[in-house]
Amino acid sequence: MDVHVIDHPLVAHKLTILRDVRTDSPTFRRLADELVTLLAYEATRDVRVTETTVETPLAPAPGVQLSRPRPLVVPILRAGLGMLDGMTRLLPTSEVGFLGMARDEDTLLPAAYADRLPHDLSERQCYVLDPMLATGGTLAASLRLLIDRGADHITSICLLAAPEGLEATRAKLAQAAPDERSVKLRVVTAAVDERLDANGFIVPGLGDAGDRLYGCL
Repeated sequence: MDVHVIDHPLVAHKLTILRDVRTDSPTFRRLADELVTLLAYEATRDVRVTETTVETPLAPAPGVQLSRPRPLVVPILRAGLGMLDGMTRLLPTSEVGFLGMARDEDTLLPAAYADRLPHDLSERQCYVLDPMLATGGTLAASLRLLIDRGADHITSICLLAAPEGLEATRAKLAQAAPDERSVKLRVVTAAVDERLDANGFIVPGLGDAGDRLYGCL
């Protein structure tokens, strides 16, 4: 699993304001939307395209168009919804699936409670949206579900990541069968922070992304 940290002054500027405890929810939502579009620009650098030709007012011109099947954008509920508009602004012809993950009370492992995804993801590029890669449990479970359905190229877009979460995700996916380990996996993020605290929050982080986007339940 590759990790790509975006080194760009606009990304750093918007992330700084997101971290600020004084930033209110409307401003947080707007900046998160803008930041996701910047991250998506890098995340889609290797999106699959096919060659085509179009007619300009003067002459034919070679070009490219997105390949089929179309890319699938997968926000992880609920916080991932705050990243959806920023992603689809860059990929307006993509399809969107939804995935809700929660801890199973018996196994204490993440399990899907909402699944609105195609059953067959063969040859499909997927873009998973989840603001915080903290412990890695949710991301690893989400990636495994997509892999089990045939996805062979998955990019996870996160506002922030923790070193522990990245390592845990790698470790969980390394236990997969050999054919599953051949899937191309990548994480694109604005920053890898210092650590997790005792409660599993990213430090220094930006708090609970879902609460800051939508308010507390």
